[in-house]
Order: sequence, then structure tokens, then C-alpha cells
Amino acid sequence: MKILLKSVKIFDNTSKYHLKKMDILIESGIVKEIAKSITPSEAYQVVQEQGIGISPAWMDTNFHIFEPGHEYREDFKSGLNAAQNAGFSKLCLMPNTFPPMDNSTQLAFAQQAGKQSMVDVLSLGAISQGLKGKDIAEIYDMYQHGAIAFTDGSHSMLDAGLMERALWYVKKFDGLVMSNPDNEDISLKGQMNEGVNSTLLGLEGVPKLAEELMVSRDIYLLEHTDSRLHFTNISTKKSVDLIRKAKKKGLNVSASVNVANLMFDDSEVLSYDTNFKVKPHLREQEDVIALLKGLADNTIDLIASGHIPLHIDEKKVEFENAEFGMSTIDCTFQAARTVTCEILDEEQLIDKFLKGYELLNQNRPSLAVGEKADYTVFQMDGTSEFQVTDIHSKGKNNPFVGKELMGAVIGVIKGNKTNIS
Repeated sequence: MKILLKSVKIFDNTSKYHLKKMDILIESGIVKEIAKSITPSEAYQVVQEQGIGISPAWMDTNFHIFEPGHEYREDFKSGLNAAQNAGFSKLCLMPNTFPPMDNSTQLAFAQQAGKQSMVDVLSLGAISQGLKGKDIAEIYDMYQHGAIAFTDGSHSMLDAGLMERALWYVKKFDGLVMSNPDNEDISLKGQMNEGVNSTLLGLEGVPKLAEELMVSRDIYLLEHTDSRLHFTNISTKKSVDLIRKAKKKGLNVSASVNVANLMFDDSEVLSYDTNFKVKPHLREQEDVIALLKGLADNTIDLIASGHIPLHIDEKKVEFENAEFGMSTIDCTFQAARTVTCEILDEEQLIDKFLKGYELLNQNRPSLAVGEKADYTVFQMDGTSEFQVTDIHSKGKNNPFVGKELMGAVIGVIKGNKTNIS
């Protein structure tokens, strides 16, 4: 492969070319030259579009592929294809498979699945055996076999003692525990956020307390253990405030928000569209504003897809019977660009897709001569209507269809491969 990118803006704060527009020549998967102007040869694929940017490859820290067990929702072939078309070459896979990723054998299966793809599969090991929240899983063994962090994924950890032990365990090797804050003793069978709109619809609501109580508890456990903790699925104003205070105290805590919770509030559910039935629940407008402010002041470190693809039969039912989840990876960048354009500049937005490298102790690609190519190419400006035909995931439960979104993904360059046409 020989590819020449013309006048591309570089987003890499470790590079001497950061925020400069340069020509980049890549040959056989290696950066051969970066200069103000490089004369193209007929042998090179030339990428020359208005306003394109390039950065180290993006990482998504909250992604579901349901193979093995529920391949009809998403298998590795469809999930990895959707991710690379969305600009992501690093995926942190939640352990919610069947059987779950709670041992080194299951990790190896997931890691092997990504070998022939342009996407690196980064496995998140389960905290508890079978994701049942009772007995601790083989955390150290999974760490030795490549698990980069530990979580029960879409399951919450009700057992405070088990969460405490997990925080102690990972401290031995500077590992990371990821918490999905949802007290299921409170949320029970709730269908949506508890508030005016749940009352209007007559649907059982879930109070924000179910999330905030768990955030508060886990911050106390973190302070006690002096370990490392990351909150996924943050959705309420109070949660943001609690994490902000914890950071100011010097605790080693980080957080991510799913892109849907930045764009939508619970008024979307008034249409009874089951594509808006999701966890964490869509909250109120004041919560959306607080989440955006949390991104701006770095209380929230990451924007994640929160990708949970589902089969049409799991969504085309009565609202109360529909499964929770959204298929979002195909437009995660465009949606994030749309909702953050007034609070994050271009550099800050890209950082929200790169911060995972630091938090998960992964080597981040660099834009420099001699480096192996592992980059995302994109456009920040321009708008287009997101359509069903833009979805590469098996899951078509995507509520962004029909929305006017900013930006575009041009493609990924990974080693000697690219999907840039």
C-alpha cells in the first residue's frame, strides 16, 4: 500500500506537527515522509479533500459484540467492520457474552477474532464469575493473558465487598476497575428516567438516585483502597458533581459518557420509540447540560459509543417488552461533533477519543516519520443526514437515523491496510 494524504491537519499533541497542515506519505504501512508539500507519484493513492484531519487511531471503551452466544445481534465480522468504518481501530469489548469473558480462555477467543481485521480487540475481563456479582473472577490470571481492565459490563456490582476486593486486587498491578453505576435494588423494572415524562406516559420510572448512590459508594471504596476506578455510563448532573469533587480530592478516578446521553433527553421517549429505550436512561435537559459541562472541564474524560446492537425482534415490540440498548458506533464521531461543537474545540474533541490509551495503559500511535501507521482520517466540518444505509452494524436500532450530523469519517489506515477509497 502506498498512500499520500495532501494538506491534512494533524491532531497529535505528542507530534511536532500538532495542529499543522502537512502532506503525509505512507508506504508499506510505515510513515515515510511528512512535509509541507510532497509531489505525488502515479503509484500512490492520493487523498486530497477539503478540511481533512488525521489523528492517532480512535479507541472506543464501551462496545458490545455478542459473540459467542447471541451472534444474531452482532458478531465479530459485523462489529469490527462497523467500528473501522466509524474510525475506530481499538475496541474495548464488554464481557457480556455467553459464556461471559470471565476467564483467560474466553479472552483468547475474543483476541483471536480481531487478528485479521484492522481493529485491535482489547478485552475487558469480568469482575465476577459468570457476571453474577457473587464470587470474584480470576482477575490476575486474566490480566496476565491480556485483559486491560475489569468490569461486569452492563451489569452493576451491587456487592460492595466484592467491589472493594476488586479494587484491592487490581492495585497489585496498577490495573483499572470499571464501574457501571446502577443500583438495581432501586432501578428494579423501571423503563425510563423517573420524572414528568415517565408520569405522562404511565411508565415505571427509575430515579437518578439509582446511579448516584453507586457513584458515591464506589468513590468511598476508591478512597479507602487508593486504587484506580473508571465510571462508565454516567448520565446525571449529581454524578458529574460527585466525580468532579473526587478528582479535586486527588482520587484516581475517571469517567465516560455515551454519545446518546449527550444528544437526547427523556422527552424522546414520549414517542414510544423503543430505539430510545436505553441504559443508562435518557435523563432530563439539565443533566445533558451538566454532562456537556463535565466534558468541557475534563470531569468526564471520554466519549464512548455505548454500542449495544439488538435484533429487530427485540425492539419492534411494546415499549415495556423491548430490550434496552442502542446501536451507535456508526455515527459516534458525527454525533459527538454535533453536540459538542460549541463547548469543545477540534483538538479537545479528538482527545475524548484518545484518552483511553492513557487510562488503560496502552501505547498510543504517533504521527512521526518511521512510525507504523495506525491512524484515523476524518472531516470536522460539513453536515449530512445520517441514514439507515450508513449503518454497518447488524443492529439497526439506531435513533440517530434522520438526524443532521456534523463531520465525517474518511477511514482508517492501519499498517499496510486502509478502508479509504
